[in-house]
Amino acid sequence: MMIEIVPFTFEVSPVAIAGTSLWSLALYLALFPISEWVIYQLNRWFNFAERSLYLSQEEFERDRPGREAQNAFYASVFSIFPFFLFGGLCNLGVELTLGQSWAISTGILACVSCAIYELGRTN
Repeated sequence: MMIEIVPFTFEVSPVAIAGTSLWSLALYLALFPISEWVIYQLNRWFNFAERSLYLSQEEFERDRPGREAQNAFYASVFSIFPFFLFGGLCNLGVELTLGQSWAISTGILACVSCAIYELGRTN
């Protein structure tokens, strides 16, 4: 059925998905101040974009707290995507230099070391 809609197919390796996810988690933990900045900027943009949808100030202020909370949630979810992109680049670099068998191993090492760094950084 999908072949009828999309005339081409592409396969993504499960190793690539796992390695990219591990690297993106490691980068998200290691660069936590940057991830908070991305969340803040996305939240600002979502609130600004939603404000332009309302014609009157009263209508905008009526359910503002709920919409701002929803925008904060969306901003935190969408902040993952830049790190997922850079995690994919890191995973690709590891696969090209060390081979596919090292992709998940180095991703796990990066996650553990970045998590330990984040624990030490907060105290």
